[in-house]
Amino acid sequence: MSVNEDQFRYEAGNIVKAKVRSGLYVGEVVELNGPRALVKVLAVIKHPEQGDLHQPYNPDVAMFHERRALSYTEKTTVLIRDLQSYAGAVPDYRESLQAAVAAEIESLDRLNRWTAKSLETMIGLHKEYKLD
Repeated sequence: MSVNEDQFRYEAGNIVKAKVRSGLYVGEVVELNGPRALVKVLAVIKHPEQGDLHQPYNPDVAMFHERRALSYTEKTTVLIRDLQSYAGAVPDYRESLQAAVAAEIESLDRLNRWTAKSLETMIGLHKEYKLD
């Protein structure tokens, strides 16, 4: 579907999923402006990622960005191509934020445990290869 066709799929009042930077939200379309829509945030599906998005998983960047979730009823401009229709009940904002933060913490904890296990394995291989 082209951008022009997408424009006509949505109208003010539609409930949508909106990708904003690295976060995902449930929101209400407030107005359409060409290839963009103004969306009012109602719930958080995925919390934005932390750090430099251009250098993911690199803690040694000049500026490690803290990304907060968009606030309840905050309005944000979203490209129409970054919208999807949303069906079902809109979750409570605070509960959805709590669930999104918990999911992001669990994901980072899992990545941290994977990194530690990988490092342990690589140190063992380094010794086995007798590279020192």
